[in-house]
Amino acid sequence: MNNRLPPAWSRHLKTPSGPKNPQPKIAQLKASSRSQAQADDALLRQAVELHRANRLLDAEALCQRVLAHNPRHPLALYLLGTFALGLDDEMAIRCFERAVEAAPQNPNYHMALGETYLKVGEHADAIRHFERACGLKADWVEALCTLGRAYTEFGKADMAVPLYEKALRINGGHPLVRMGLANALVSLGRMDDATGYMNEAISHRQDVAAAYNGLVSIRKFTEEPAEFKSILAELNNPALDAKSIQQIHYAAGKVLNDLRRYDEAMDHFGQAKRSARRFDMEGYRRSVDFMIELFSPQMLAAKAGYGSSSEVPVFVLGMPRSGTTLTEQICASHPDAYGAGELTKLRRITNRLAPKTRSPEELRGSILNMTVDQSKSLAEEYLTHIRQKSPEASRIVDKLPHNFELIGLIRLLFPKARIIHCRRDAIDNCLSCYFLSFNEDNSYAADLHTLGLYYREYHRLMRHWDTVFPGQILHSRYEDMVSDQEGQSRRLIDHLGLPWDDACLRFFDKGGSVNTFSRWQVRQPIYTSSVNRWKAYGSAIQPLVDALGDLAGV
Repeated sequence: MNNRLPPAWSRHLKTPSGPKNPQPKIAQLKASSRSQAQADDALLRQAVELHRANRLLDAEALCQRVLAHNPRHPLALYLLGTFALGLDDEMAIRCFERAVEAAPQNPNYHMALGETYLKVGEHADAIRHFERACGLKADWVEALCTLGRAYTEFGKADMAVPLYEKALRINGGHPLVRMGLANALVSLGRMDDATGYMNEAISHRQDVAAAYNGLVSIRKFTEEPAEFKSILAELNNPALDAKSIQQIHYAAGKVLNDLRRYDEAMDHFGQAKRSARRFDMEGYRRSVDFMIELFSPQMLAAKAGYGSSSEVPVFVLGMPRSGTTLTEQICASHPDAYGAGELTKLRRITNRLAPKTRSPEELRGSILNMTVDQSKSLAEEYLTHIRQKSPEASRIVDKLPHNFELIGLIRLLFPKARIIHCRRDAIDNCLSCYFLSFNEDNSYAADLHTLGLYYREYHRLMRHWDTVFPGQILHSRYEDMVSDQEGQSRRLIDHLGLPWDDACLRFFDKGGSVNTFSRWQVRQPIYTSSVNRWKAYGSAIQPLVDALGDLAGV
Protein backbone atom coordinates (compact mmCIF):
# COMPACT_ATOMS: atom_id res chain seq x y z
CA MET A 1 0.00 0.00 0.00
CA ASN A 2 1.27 3.42 -0.94
CA ASN A 3 1.39 5.68 2.13
CA ARG A 4 3.25 8.60 0.66
CA LEU A 5 1.61 11.85 1.80
CA PRO A 6 1.59 14.96 -0.36
CA PRO A 7 4.21 17.51 0.79
CA ALA A 8 2.84 20.32 2.89
CA TRP A 9 -0.69 19.36 1.88
CA SER A 10 -2.19 21.35 4.72
CA ARG A 11 -0.98 24.61 3.20
CA HIS A 12 -3.49 24.07 0.38
CA LEU A 13 -6.44 23.78 2.75
CA LYS A 14 -8.24 26.77 4.25
CA THR A 15 -9.12 26.93 7.91
CA PRO A 16 -12.90 26.85 8.30
CA SER A 17 -14.42 30.09 9.58
CA GLY A 18 -17.58 30.70 11.55
CA PRO A 19 -21.06 31.29 10.07
CA LYS A 20 -21.75 34.58 8.27
CA ASN A 21 -24.58 37.04 8.79
CA PRO A 22 -27.37 37.28 6.19
CA GLN A 23 -26.17 39.15 3.10
CA PRO A 24 -27.51 40.43 -0.22
CA LYS A 25 -27.81 37.94 -3.09
CA ILE A 26 -24.27 38.39 -4.50
CA ALA A 27 -22.81 38.22 -1.02
CA GLN A 28 -24.91 35.13 -0.37
CA LEU A 29 -23.48 33.48 -3.47
CA LYS A 30 -19.98 34.31 -2.30
CA ALA A 31 -20.79 32.96 1.13
CA SER A 32 -22.18 29.80 -0.45
CA SER A 33 -19.01 29.42 -2.47
CA ARG A 34 -16.91 29.85 0.65
CA SER A 35 -19.06 27.33 2.45
CA GLN A 36 -18.59 24.81 -0.37
CA ALA A 37 -14.83 25.42 -0.35
CA GLN A 38 -14.74 24.85 3.39
CA ALA A 39 -16.74 21.63 2.98
CA ASP A 40 -14.35 20.49 0.24
CA ASP A 41 -11.36 21.26 2.42
CA ALA A 42 -12.86 19.23 5.23
CA LEU A 43 -13.42 16.26 2.91
CA LEU A 44 -9.87 16.43 1.60
CA ARG A 45 -8.45 16.63 5.12
CA GLN A 46 -10.45 13.53 5.94
CA ALA A 47 -9.17 11.85 2.75
CA VAL A 48 -5.59 12.38 3.86
CA GLU A 49 -6.33 10.87 7.26
CA LEU A 50 -8.01 7.87 5.65
CA HIS A 51 -5.01 7.40 3.41
CA ARG A 52 -2.72 7.47 6.44
CA ALA A 53 -4.86 4.70 7.89
CA ASN A 54 -4.40 2.60 4.70
CA ARG A 55 -8.05 3.12 3.74
CA LEU A 56 -7.13 4.04 0.18
CA LEU A 57 -10.49 3.36 -1.49
CA ASP A 58 -12.32 5.48 1.07
CA ALA A 59 -9.77 8.28 0.61
CA GLU A 60 -10.24 8.17 -3.16
CA ALA A 61 -14.02 8.25 -2.77
CA LEU A 62 -13.86 11.51 -0.82
CA CYS A 63 -11.68 13.10 -3.51
CA GLN A 64 -14.16 11.96 -6.15
CA ARG A 65 -17.00 13.58 -4.16
CA VAL A 66 -15.20 16.90 -4.44
CA LEU A 67 -14.48 16.41 -8.13
CA ALA A 68 -18.12 15.49 -8.82
CA HIS A 69 -19.14 19.15 -8.44
CA ASN A 70 -15.76 20.72 -9.20
CA PRO A 71 -13.90 18.58 -11.78
CA ARG A 72 -10.98 21.03 -11.85
CA HIS A 73 -10.34 21.14 -8.11
CA PRO A 74 -6.50 21.07 -8.17
CA LEU A 75 -5.90 19.76 -4.67
CA ALA A 76 -8.40 16.91 -5.08
CA LEU A 77 -6.64 15.95 -8.32
CA TYR A 78 -3.25 16.25 -6.64
CA LEU A 79 -4.28 14.01 -3.76
CA LEU A 80 -5.76 11.42 -6.13
CA GLY A 81 -2.48 11.37 -8.01
CA THR A 82 -0.54 10.97 -4.79
CA PHE A 83 -2.77 8.09 -3.68
CA ALA A 84 -2.22 6.34 -7.05
CA LEU A 85 1.59 6.48 -6.93
CA GLY A 86 3.10 3.01 -6.88
CA LEU A 87 -0.27 1.42 -7.62
CA ASP A 88 -1.13 2.98 -10.97
CA ASP A 89 1.49 5.46 -12.09
CA GLU A 90 -0.33 6.16 -15.36
CA MET A 91 -3.38 7.29 -13.40
CA ALA A 92 -1.13 9.40 -11.15
CA ILE A 93 0.26 11.16 -14.23
CA ARG A 94 -3.24 11.92 -15.52
CA CYS A 95 -4.30 13.35 -12.17
CA PHE A 96 -1.16 15.48 -11.76
CA GLU A 97 -1.50 16.74 -15.35
CA ARG A 98 -5.03 17.91 -14.60
CA ALA A 99 -3.89 19.53 -11.36
CA VAL A 100 -1.15 21.42 -13.24
CA GLU A 101 -3.66 22.49 -15.88
CA ALA A 102 -6.04 23.79 -13.19
CA ALA A 103 -3.31 25.52 -11.13
CA PRO A 104 -0.31 26.13 -13.41
CA GLN A 105 1.38 28.48 -10.92
CA ASN A 106 1.63 25.88 -8.16
CA PRO A 107 5.23 24.54 -8.06
CA ASN A 108 4.29 21.53 -5.91
CA TYR A 109 2.02 20.19 -8.64
CA HIS A 110 4.77 20.54 -11.24
CA MET A 111 7.18 18.73 -8.91
CA ALA A 112 4.76 15.85 -8.35
CA LEU A 113 4.12 15.47 -12.07
CA GLY A 114 7.84 15.69 -12.84
CA GLU A 115 8.73 13.05 -10.24
CA THR A 116 6.14 10.65 -11.65
CA TYR A 117 7.35 11.20 -15.21
CA LEU A 118 10.87 10.54 -13.95
CA LYS A 119 9.74 7.34 -12.26
CA VAL A 120 8.33 5.93 -15.51
CA GLY A 121 11.30 7.05 -17.62
CA GLU A 122 9.79 10.03 -19.44
CA HIS A 123 12.81 12.24 -18.78
CA ALA A 124 12.06 15.06 -21.22
CA ASP A 125 8.61 15.64 -19.69
CA ALA A 126 10.04 15.34 -16.17
CA ILE A 127 12.72 17.92 -16.90
CA ARG A 128 10.16 20.33 -18.34
CA HIS A 129 8.08 20.29 -15.16
CA PHE A 130 11.08 20.42 -12.81
CA GLU A 131 12.32 23.48 -14.68
CA ARG A 132 8.87 25.04 -14.28
CA ALA A 133 8.91 24.29 -10.54
CA CYS A 134 12.35 25.91 -10.23
CA GLY A 135 11.10 28.95 -12.12
CA LEU A 136 8.04 29.33 -9.89
CA LYS A 137 9.93 28.85 -6.63
CA ALA A 138 13.38 30.37 -6.83
CA ASP A 139 16.18 28.73 -4.86
CA TRP A 140 14.11 25.61 -4.10
CA VAL A 141 16.90 23.17 -3.30
CA GLU A 142 14.80 20.03 -3.59
CA ALA A 143 13.62 21.07 -7.07
CA LEU A 144 17.18 21.89 -8.18
CA CYS A 145 18.42 18.50 -6.97
CA THR A 146 15.57 16.58 -8.56
CA LEU A 147 16.14 18.40 -11.84
CA GLY A 148 19.80 17.47 -11.52
CA ARG A 149 18.90 13.81 -10.99
CA ALA A 150 16.65 13.89 -14.06
CA TYR A 151 19.45 15.31 -16.20
CA THR A 152 21.87 12.69 -14.86
CA GLU A 153 19.50 9.84 -15.67
CA PHE A 154 18.80 11.41 -19.09
CA GLY A 155 22.47 11.11 -19.98
CA LYS A 156 23.14 14.82 -19.54
CA ALA A 157 25.04 14.82 -16.26
CA ASP A 158 27.05 17.81 -17.48
CA MET A 159 23.86 19.86 -17.15
CA ALA A 160 23.18 18.44 -13.68
CA VAL A 161 26.49 19.53 -12.13
CA PRO A 162 25.82 23.32 -12.13
CA LEU A 163 22.36 22.73 -10.65
CA TYR A 164 23.83 20.79 -7.73
CA GLU A 165 26.56 23.39 -7.31
CA LYS A 166 23.89 26.11 -7.10
CA ALA A 167 21.97 24.03 -4.53
CA LEU A 168 25.19 23.60 -2.55
CA ARG A 169 25.64 27.37 -2.38
CA ILE A 170 22.04 27.84 -1.23
CA ASN A 171 21.99 25.11 1.40
CA GLY A 172 25.04 22.93 1.80
CA GLY A 173 23.32 21.09 4.62
CA HIS A 174 20.54 19.66 2.46
CA PRO A 175 20.88 15.84 2.35
CA LEU A 176 20.20 15.58 -1.39
CA VAL A 177 22.95 17.89 -2.57
CA ARG A 178 26.34 16.26 -2.07
CA MET A 179 25.39 12.72 -3.02
CA GLY A 180 23.42 13.95 -6.01
CA LEU A 181 26.43 15.93 -7.17
CA ALA A 182 28.73 12.96 -6.56
CA ASN A 183 26.51 10.66 -8.62
CA ALA A 184 26.48 13.13 -11.51
CA LEU A 185 30.27 13.35 -11.40
CA VAL A 186 30.63 9.56 -11.34
CA SER A 187 28.40 9.37 -14.42
CA LEU A 188 30.83 11.74 -16.14
CA GLY A 189 33.84 9.69 -15.08
CA ARG A 190 35.12 12.38 -12.70
CA MET A 191 35.84 9.88 -9.95
CA ASP A 192 38.26 12.00 -7.89
CA ASP A 193 35.82 14.92 -7.69
CA ALA A 194 33.00 12.53 -6.81
CA THR A 195 35.10 10.96 -4.06
CA GLY A 196 35.60 14.37 -2.48
CA TYR A 197 31.87 15.04 -2.26
CA MET A 198 31.13 11.56 -0.93
CA ASN A 199 33.70 12.10 1.82
CA GLU A 200 32.10 15.46 2.58
CA ALA A 201 28.69 13.79 2.83
CA ILE A 202 30.11 11.30 5.32
CA SER A 203 31.72 14.05 7.42
CA HIS A 204 28.41 15.96 7.42
CA ARG A 205 26.51 12.73 8.26
CA GLN A 206 24.41 13.07 5.09
CA ASP A 207 23.18 9.79 3.59
CA VAL A 208 26.23 8.07 5.08
CA ALA A 209 25.37 4.55 3.94
CA ALA A 210 24.85 5.59 0.31
CA ALA A 211 28.09 7.60 0.45
CA TYR A 212 30.13 4.62 1.66
CA ASN A 213 28.44 2.38 -0.89
CA GLY A 214 29.25 4.89 -3.61
CA LEU A 215 32.87 5.23 -2.49
CA VAL A 216 33.61 1.52 -2.66
CA SER A 217 31.77 1.03 -5.94
CA ILE A 218 34.11 3.26 -7.96
CA ARG A 219 37.36 1.56 -6.96
CA LYS A 220 38.95 -1.87 -7.10
CA PHE A 221 40.72 -2.73 -3.84
CA THR A 222 43.96 -4.69 -3.53
CA GLU A 223 44.43 -3.80 0.14
CA GLU A 224 42.08 -2.85 2.94
CA PRO A 225 41.11 0.83 2.55
CA ALA A 226 41.36 3.28 5.42
CA GLU A 227 37.57 3.74 5.55
CA PHE A 228 36.82 0.02 5.93
CA LYS A 229 36.88 0.12 9.75
CA SER A 230 34.48 3.07 9.66
CA ILE A 231 32.17 1.13 7.36
CA LEU A 232 32.04 -1.78 9.80
CA ALA A 233 31.57 0.60 12.75
CA GLU A 234 28.42 1.98 11.10
CA LEU A 235 26.77 -1.41 11.56
CA ASN A 236 26.66 -0.67 15.28
CA ASN A 237 25.00 2.72 14.76
CA PRO A 238 21.49 2.46 16.30
CA ALA A 239 20.32 5.48 14.30
CA LEU A 240 20.60 3.70 10.94
CA ASP A 241 17.41 2.43 9.37
CA ALA A 242 17.06 -0.98 7.70
CA LYS A 243 17.86 0.31 4.22
CA SER A 244 21.04 2.03 5.43
CA ILE A 245 22.19 -1.10 7.25
CA GLN A 246 21.61 -3.06 4.05
CA GLN A 247 23.75 -0.57 2.07
CA ILE A 248 26.54 -0.80 4.63
CA HIS A 249 26.56 -4.59 4.32
CA TYR A 250 26.79 -4.27 0.55
CA ALA A 251 29.70 -1.83 0.91
CA ALA A 252 31.55 -4.17 3.29
CA GLY A 253 30.87 -7.14 1.01
CA LYS A 254 32.23 -5.28 -2.01
CA VAL A 255 35.53 -4.44 -0.26
CA LEU A 256 35.99 -7.96 1.09
CA ASN A 257 35.16 -9.49 -2.27
CA ASP A 258 37.81 -7.34 -3.95
CA LEU A 259 40.29 -8.47 -1.29
CA ARG A 260 39.38 -12.13 -1.98
CA ARG A 261 38.17 -12.66 1.56
CA TYR A 262 35.28 -14.57 0.10
CA ASP A 263 33.72 -16.16 3.18
CA GLU A 264 33.49 -12.80 4.96
CA ALA A 265 32.15 -11.15 1.80
CA MET A 266 29.41 -13.76 1.38
CA ASP A 267 28.39 -13.28 5.01
CA HIS A 268 27.84 -9.54 4.46
CA PHE A 269 26.00 -10.07 1.19
CA GLY A 270 23.78 -12.63 2.89
CA GLN A 271 22.93 -10.19 5.68
CA ALA A 272 22.17 -7.48 3.11
CA LYS A 273 19.63 -9.78 1.46
CA ARG A 274 17.69 -10.70 4.59
CA SER A 275 15.12 -7.90 4.30
CA ALA A 276 14.42 -8.48 0.60
CA ARG A 277 10.92 -9.30 -0.60
CA ARG A 278 10.33 -12.96 -1.50
CA PHE A 279 10.18 -13.55 -5.25
CA ASP A 280 7.18 -15.40 -6.71
CA MET A 281 8.98 -18.01 -8.79
CA GLU A 282 5.84 -19.96 -9.67
CA GLY A 283 4.21 -16.77 -10.91
CA TYR A 284 7.26 -16.01 -13.02
CA ARG A 285 7.21 -19.50 -14.55
CA ARG A 286 3.59 -18.90 -15.52
CA SER A 287 4.51 -15.59 -17.14
CA VAL A 288 7.21 -17.30 -19.22
CA ASP A 289 4.71 -20.00 -20.20
CA PHE A 290 2.32 -17.22 -21.23
CA MET A 291 4.86 -15.44 -23.46
CA ILE A 292 5.88 -18.71 -25.14
CA GLU A 293 2.25 -19.66 -25.79
CA LEU A 294 1.21 -16.20 -27.00
CA PHE A 295 4.08 -15.52 -29.39
CA SER A 296 3.71 -18.69 -31.39
CA PRO A 297 4.91 -19.09 -34.99
CA GLN A 298 1.29 -19.08 -36.13
CA MET A 299 0.43 -15.81 -34.38
CA LEU A 300 3.59 -14.10 -35.60
CA ALA A 301 2.94 -15.22 -39.17
CA ALA A 302 -0.53 -13.69 -38.97
CA LYS A 303 1.03 -10.36 -37.89
CA ALA A 304 3.50 -10.14 -40.79
CA GLY A 305 3.73 -6.55 -42.08
CA TYR A 306 2.91 -4.99 -38.71
CA GLY A 307 4.90 -2.24 -37.02
CA SER A 308 7.54 0.14 -38.33
CA SER A 309 10.23 -0.48 -40.92
CA SER A 310 12.66 1.72 -38.97
CA GLU A 311 16.16 0.34 -38.37
CA VAL A 312 17.00 2.95 -35.73
CA PRO A 313 16.20 0.94 -32.56
CA VAL A 314 18.81 -1.44 -31.20
CA PHE A 315 17.90 -3.60 -28.20
CA VAL A 316 20.78 -4.85 -26.05
CA LEU A 317 19.32 -7.29 -23.54
CA GLY A 318 19.95 -10.34 -21.40
CA MET A 319 20.41 -11.03 -17.71
CA PRO A 320 21.63 -8.06 -15.67
CA ARG A 321 25.43 -8.11 -15.27
CA SER A 322 25.89 -10.09 -18.47
CA GLY A 323 27.84 -7.39 -20.31
CA THR A 324 24.97 -5.20 -21.53
CA THR A 325 26.67 -1.94 -20.51
CA LEU A 326 29.96 -2.94 -22.11
CA THR A 327 28.12 -3.90 -25.30
CA GLU A 328 26.17 -0.64 -25.36
CA GLN A 329 29.35 1.40 -24.87
CA ILE A 330 31.13 -0.36 -27.73
CA CYS A 331 28.17 0.23 -30.04
CA ALA A 332 27.69 3.83 -28.86
CA SER A 333 31.36 4.62 -29.52
CA HIS A 334 30.50 4.48 -33.21
CA PRO A 335 29.88 8.02 -34.56
CA ASP A 336 26.54 6.97 -36.09
CA ALA A 337 25.18 5.33 -32.94
CA TYR A 338 23.88 6.60 -29.60
CA GLY A 339 23.59 4.80 -26.28
CA ALA A 340 20.28 5.76 -24.66
CA GLY A 341 20.74 3.68 -21.51
CA GLU A 342 18.07 1.61 -19.79
CA LEU A 343 14.73 2.82 -21.12
CA THR A 344 11.39 1.81 -19.61
CA LYS A 345 9.27 2.97 -22.57
CA LEU A 346 8.67 -0.49 -23.97
CA ARG A 347 7.51 -1.69 -20.56
CA ARG A 348 5.08 1.23 -20.34
CA ILE A 349 3.68 0.42 -23.78
CA THR A 350 3.19 -3.19 -22.64
CA ASN A 351 1.38 -2.05 -19.49
CA ARG A 352 -0.93 0.13 -21.58
CA LEU A 353 -1.98 -2.90 -23.59
CA ALA A 354 -3.60 -4.24 -20.41
CA PRO A 355 -4.69 -1.04 -18.64
CA LYS A 356 -7.67 -2.36 -16.72
CA THR A 357 -6.41 -5.48 -15.00
CA ARG A 358 -2.73 -5.88 -16.06
CA SER A 359 -3.70 -9.54 -16.48
CA PRO A 360 -2.25 -11.96 -19.06
CA GLU A 361 -5.74 -12.43 -20.51
CA GLU A 362 -6.16 -8.71 -21.16
CA LEU A 363 -2.67 -8.46 -22.66
CA ARG A 364 -3.33 -11.49 -24.88
CA GLY A 365 -6.55 -9.95 -26.18
CA SER A 366 -4.89 -6.62 -26.95
CA ILE A 367 -2.01 -8.22 -28.87
CA LEU A 368 -4.16 -10.71 -30.78
CA ASN A 369 -6.66 -7.98 -31.72
CA MET A 370 -4.02 -5.35 -32.53
CA THR A 371 -4.48 -3.78 -35.95
CA VAL A 372 -1.73 -2.75 -38.35
CA ASP A 373 -2.48 0.91 -37.63
CA GLN A 374 -2.28 0.35 -33.88
CA SER A 375 1.08 -1.39 -34.23
CA LYS A 376 2.44 1.46 -36.33
CA SER A 377 1.17 4.02 -33.81
CA LEU A 378 2.85 2.24 -30.89
CA ALA A 379 6.08 1.92 -32.85
CA GLU A 380 6.01 5.63 -33.70
CA GLU A 381 5.45 6.47 -30.03
CA TYR A 382 8.57 4.52 -29.10
CA LEU A 383 10.59 6.12 -31.92
CA THR A 384 9.53 9.60 -30.82
CA HIS A 385 10.65 8.76 -27.30
CA ILE A 386 14.13 7.59 -28.26
CA ARG A 387 14.56 10.44 -30.74
CA GLN A 388 14.43 12.81 -27.76
CA LYS A 389 17.76 11.30 -26.80
CA SER A 390 19.39 11.71 -30.20
CA PRO A 391 17.55 13.24 -33.17
CA GLU A 392 20.18 12.34 -35.76
CA ALA A 393 21.76 8.96 -34.85
CA SER A 394 21.34 6.08 -37.32
CA ARG A 395 21.14 3.60 -34.42
CA ILE A 396 19.89 4.25 -30.88
CA VAL A 397 20.61 1.58 -28.27
CA ASP A 398 18.08 0.70 -25.57
CA LYS A 399 19.95 -1.53 -23.13
CA LEU A 400 17.31 -2.44 -20.56
CA PRO A 401 18.37 -6.03 -19.74
CA HIS A 402 14.91 -7.36 -18.94
CA ASN A 403 13.65 -6.49 -22.40
CA PHE A 404 14.52 -10.14 -23.06
CA GLU A 405 10.99 -10.78 -21.81
CA LEU A 406 9.53 -8.53 -24.53
CA ILE A 407 11.33 -9.73 -27.66
CA GLY A 408 8.00 -10.87 -29.12
CA LEU A 409 6.55 -7.36 -28.84
CA ILE A 410 9.82 -5.84 -30.10
CA ARG A 411 9.61 -7.94 -33.26
CA LEU A 412 5.92 -7.10 -33.69
CA LEU A 413 6.62 -3.35 -33.57
CA PHE A 414 10.07 -3.31 -35.17
CA PRO A 415 10.66 -6.22 -37.58
CA LYS A 416 13.99 -4.67 -38.66
CA ALA A 417 15.33 -3.65 -35.26
CA ARG A 418 18.66 -5.13 -34.22
CA ILE A 419 18.60 -7.35 -31.13
CA ILE A 420 21.79 -8.23 -29.26
CA HIS A 421 21.55 -10.87 -26.53
CA CYS A 422 24.38 -10.62 -23.99
CA ARG A 423 25.43 -13.90 -22.39
CA ARG A 424 27.91 -14.83 -19.70
CA ASP A 425 28.93 -17.92 -17.75
CA ALA A 426 25.78 -18.73 -15.80
CA ILE A 427 27.39 -18.94 -12.34
CA ASP A 428 29.53 -15.82 -12.82
CA ASN A 429 26.48 -13.96 -14.11
CA CYS A 430 24.27 -14.97 -11.19
CA LEU A 431 26.92 -14.22 -8.59
CA SER A 432 27.45 -10.76 -10.03
CA CYS A 433 23.71 -10.15 -9.66
CA TYR A 434 23.79 -11.43 -6.10
CA PHE A 435 26.52 -8.98 -5.11
CA LEU A 436 24.51 -5.91 -6.08
CA SER A 437 21.69 -4.01 -4.43
CA PHE A 438 18.93 -4.23 -7.01
CA ASN A 439 15.46 -2.77 -6.54
CA GLU A 440 12.44 -4.84 -5.55
CA ASP A 441 11.62 -5.65 -9.18
CA ASN A 442 14.76 -7.81 -9.18
CA SER A 443 14.09 -9.55 -5.88
CA TYR A 444 14.91 -12.89 -7.51
CA ALA A 445 18.56 -11.95 -6.83
CA ALA A 446 18.06 -11.97 -3.07
CA ASP A 447 18.50 -15.72 -2.72
CA LEU A 448 21.06 -17.93 -4.48
CA HIS A 449 18.69 -20.83 -5.10
CA THR A 450 15.92 -18.57 -6.43
CA LEU A 451 18.46 -16.77 -8.59
CA GLY A 452 19.48 -20.04 -10.23
CA LEU A 453 15.85 -20.99 -10.89
CA TYR A 454 15.18 -17.57 -12.39
CA TYR A 455 18.17 -17.97 -14.69
CA ARG A 456 16.73 -21.23 -15.97
CA GLU A 457 13.45 -19.47 -16.87
CA TYR A 458 15.35 -16.70 -18.66
CA HIS A 459 17.29 -19.36 -20.58
CA ARG A 460 14.07 -21.19 -21.48
CA LEU A 461 12.47 -18.01 -22.83
CA MET A 462 15.56 -17.10 -24.88
CA ARG A 463 15.48 -20.59 -26.47
CA HIS A 464 11.90 -19.87 -27.54
CA TRP A 465 12.81 -16.53 -29.11
CA ASP A 466 15.61 -18.22 -31.04
CA THR A 467 13.12 -20.77 -32.31
CA VAL A 468 10.49 -18.28 -33.53
CA PHE A 469 13.01 -15.69 -34.74
CA PRO A 470 15.78 -17.88 -36.17
CA GLY A 471 18.99 -16.03 -36.99
CA GLN A 472 17.52 -12.64 -35.95
CA ILE A 473 19.16 -12.33 -32.52
CA LEU A 474 22.91 -11.82 -32.23
CA HIS A 475 24.31 -13.70 -29.23
CA SER A 476 27.33 -11.92 -27.73
CA ARG A 477 29.24 -13.86 -25.08
CA TYR A 478 31.13 -11.84 -22.47
CA GLU A 479 34.01 -14.31 -22.28
CA ASP A 480 34.50 -14.06 -26.06
CA MET A 481 34.57 -10.27 -25.82
CA VAL A 482 37.27 -10.47 -23.17
CA SER A 483 39.43 -12.85 -25.19
CA ASP A 484 38.90 -11.22 -28.61
CA GLN A 485 37.82 -7.61 -28.16
CA GLU A 486 38.39 -6.45 -31.71
CA GLY A 487 36.87 -9.48 -33.40
CA GLN A 488 33.74 -9.38 -31.25
CA SER A 489 33.43 -5.59 -31.53
CA ARG A 490 33.58 -5.82 -35.31
CA ARG A 491 30.88 -8.49 -35.13
CA LEU A 492 28.63 -6.14 -33.13
CA ILE A 493 29.09 -3.21 -35.49
CA ASP A 494 28.50 -5.44 -38.51
CA HIS A 495 25.24 -6.61 -36.93
CA LEU A 496 24.17 -2.98 -36.61
CA GLY A 497 24.70 -2.53 -40.34
CA LEU A 498 27.31 0.18 -39.81
CA PRO A 499 30.82 0.52 -41.26
CA TRP A 500 33.66 -0.27 -38.88
CA ASP A 501 35.19 2.59 -36.87
CA ASP A 502 38.32 2.21 -34.70
CA ALA A 503 36.69 4.39 -32.02
CA CYS A 504 34.75 1.28 -31.00
CA LEU A 505 37.96 -0.24 -29.62
CA ARG A 506 38.41 2.66 -27.19
CA PHE A 507 34.92 2.68 -25.71
CA PHE A 508 36.40 3.53 -22.30
CA ASP A 509 37.57 6.92 -23.61
CA LYS A 510 34.08 7.84 -24.75
CA GLY A 511 32.70 11.03 -23.25
CA GLY A 512 29.19 11.52 -21.91
CA SER A 513 27.56 9.95 -18.90
CA VAL A 514 26.92 6.34 -17.91
CA ASN A 515 24.18 5.42 -15.45
CA THR A 516 24.32 1.75 -14.54
CA PHE A 517 25.96 -0.39 -11.88
CA SER A 518 28.81 -0.85 -14.37
CA ARG A 519 29.60 2.84 -14.80
CA TRP A 520 33.04 2.50 -13.16
CA GLN A 521 34.01 -0.61 -15.09
CA VAL A 522 33.16 0.81 -18.53
CA ARG A 523 35.68 3.62 -17.94
CA GLN A 524 38.38 0.92 -17.91
CA PRO A 525 39.79 -1.22 -20.73
CA ILE A 526 38.44 -4.77 -20.86
CA TYR A 527 39.82 -6.92 -18.04
CA THR A 528 39.71 -10.67 -17.37
CA SER A 529 39.31 -10.84 -13.60
CA SER A 530 35.53 -11.45 -13.80
CA VAL A 531 35.88 -14.63 -15.85
CA ASN A 532 35.49 -17.91 -13.90
CA ARG A 533 35.35 -15.90 -10.70
CA TRP A 534 32.83 -18.30 -9.18
CA LYS A 535 35.42 -21.03 -8.59
CA ALA A 536 36.79 -19.14 -5.56
CA TYR A 537 33.54 -19.40 -3.55
CA GLY A 538 33.42 -23.15 -2.94
CA SER A 539 30.48 -24.58 -1.04
CA ALA A 540 29.04 -21.13 -0.26
CA ILE A 541 27.41 -21.03 -3.69
CA GLN A 542 26.19 -24.64 -3.79
CA PRO A 543 22.48 -23.62 -3.66
CA LEU A 544 23.05 -21.62 -6.86
CA VAL A 545 24.90 -24.47 -8.58
CA ASP A 546 22.16 -26.94 -7.61
CA ALA A 547 19.41 -24.66 -8.92
CA LEU A 548 21.19 -24.06 -12.23
CA GLY A 549 21.59 -27.78 -12.80
CA ASP A 550 22.88 -28.51 -16.28
CA LEU A 551 23.29 -24.78 -16.97
CA ALA A 552 26.00 -24.42 -14.32
CA GLY A 553 29.21 -23.36 -16.00
CA VAL A 554 27.47 -22.86 -19.38
